[in-house]
Amino acid sequence: MLIVDVQKPVARVTLDRPDTHNAFNDELIPLVTDAFKELGSRNDVRVIVLGGNGKSFCAGADLNWMKRMVQYSHEENIEDARRLAGMYLAIAKCPKPVIARVHGAALGGGAGLVAACDIGIAVESVQFGFTEVKLGILPAVISPFVIARIGPGRAREYFITGERFLAAAALQIGLIQHVVLHEPALDLLVESKISQILTSAPAAVAAAKELVFGVAAQTLEASIGYTAEAIARVRSSQEGQAGMKAFLEHQKPPWIEKTEKTEKTDRPNGK
Repeated sequence: MLIVDVQKPVARVTLDRPDTHNAFNDELIPLVTDAFKELGSRNDVRVIVLGGNGKSFCAGADLNWMKRMVQYSHEENIEDARRLAGMYLAIAKCPKPVIARVHGAALGGGAGLVAACDIGIAVESVQFGFTEVKLGILPAVISPFVIARIGPGRAREYFITGERFLAAAALQIGLIQHVVLHEPALDLLVESKISQILTSAPAAVAAAKELVFGVAAQTLEASIGYTAEAIARVRSSQEGQAGMKAFLEHQKPPWIEKTEKTEKTDRPNGK
């Protein structure tokens, strides 16, 4: 149902329900939530790749789960929605960078998963869509994450029409950042982004993620004090001091040396 593979310092979280196009249900949701919380707390994990086995990234909610929802009371629906929101929040607020490796289709809640990730990379043939209105429901739980990515104007169009659109349109509206021709190119670009992340300071990366959320929630005036406090805290940190010292002395910062050592140790026979 969910595969978590850690090859230090990279973790790969793979939805493994290929027969349902990786549609999620009340069993998969807590597994994904717990995986991201656990990986986010690990010092030996620097970046996480979220993907799906089979033909699709994620087709949204499982039909059998949706059938059971019909019988839910109002209170049960609220509790169910909160658990689902917790999964998206665990991804979005994970202190590790999260890359969405998208192929096949990312529909409904699957498109929401992409929005919750930091970097979205998709094959050009991927079909996206916020298709909930076609079923008489709403993309409510995913809306905070999607609107933060594409803005309310774009969200209004795609939420209302429920239409499917290809990766080129997803790129244009900001749902993803990169489009590639095929899956081999998808993996190459994912690896390229991982390499870039591993040259960056781990604590600074986590703080940069938090900075984006923090600034977005501030007024322009309030953001001045918020950002001043953020940079002062990071400049005076052990990592910040070590990074600036290495730069001035034309040396490798400690996190790169540590990554190189870890990668060498993890190879067979240290080769």
